[in-house]
Amino acid sequence: MNKIRKGDEVIVITGRDKGRRGTVSRVIADGTLIVDGINLVKKHQRPNPNAGVPGGIIEKEMPIQTSNVMLWNEKAGKGDRVGFKIENDGEQRRKVRIFKSNQALVDG
Repeated sequence: MNKIRKGDEVIVITGRDKGRRGTVSRVIADGTLIVDGINLVKKHQRPNPNAGVPGGIIEKEMPIQTSNVMLWNEKAGKGDRVGFKIENDGEQRRKVRIFKSNQALVDG
């Protein structure tokens, strides 16, 4: 179970985009993730008429390391570390994510 998942709101804690927030759009298996509007680079793209791709300079989101972001805690108003807790729902047990600062559930 990953601490940061697709759809989570994160804040960048280091690098060029420090302090900016965004939503995770994709998690890559090598420990990186794509965040909307974060780590934008300008890429020179060659036109491809067969695929209908125009040439020019485009802005593209590049992956950012998972260690460079923190999950955004709305109640605390800051980035927060994430931990896990086992909850008992009658017979069923389930693993849930919690914020380390106030023990609040991440997903609910």
